[in-house]
Amino acid sequence: MAYLKGQRVIKPKVKKTIAVNRTITGSNQLWEMDIKYGYVHGEDKFFYLLNLVDIFDRSIIDYHMGLHCEAKDAAALLRKCLIRRNLFAEGAKKPVIRTDNGPQFVSHKFSQCCEEIGIEHEKIPVRTSNKNAHIESFHRILEDDCLKKYEFQSYAEAYETVNEFMEFYNNRRIHSSLRFMSPNEFYNLYFGEDLTNIKIMV
Repeated sequence: MAYLKGQRVIKPKVKKTIAVNRTITGSNQLWEMDIKYGYVHGEDKFFYLLNLVDIFDRSIIDYHMGLHCEAKDAAALLRKCLIRRNLFAEGAKKPVIRTDNGPQFVSHKFSQCCEEIGIEHEKIPVRTSNKNAHIESFHRILEDDCLKKYEFQSYAEAYETVNEFMEFYNNRRIHSSLRFMSPNEFYNLYFGEDLTNIKIMV
């Protein structure tokens, strides 16, 4: 009897919340999170970029870059972004976080994080990447303007280049949809305002 294993603990299934159509009129109402891969030619290995965008002001609020990307990294990034936007305090109105159904996002660890901090997590249906259109659009820009332009010889070189690109994107790259301002400039100018004349349907 001493050799019998303990009874297997069955974790409860995570409740799925499907992405719904929304009208967004200001920052910090809906954020999208997704993963992009990069490649280090000189070391023959891939790296992960986990990015989080505010779909209204198009800012990459923060990101995780590393040789791995797990649920704990997604949870940590979400917490960092709430802190950056001063939304971590109890009672603060928090955005909805929208993701695909990647393993990092359907895990109990990420779901538990969302529950603990009081943030609604919705997942897009399978094969509907258009419902994550803003982060997908950013990833195309990242691919064309950064990752495709360089053959990184080391991870350190890739890290430095990506950091420089993120700073450029947030602070100097203008967007016609943002009244020809950069994401951070637009956010700082209109922070806290409900711009019903700039509605985004998602």
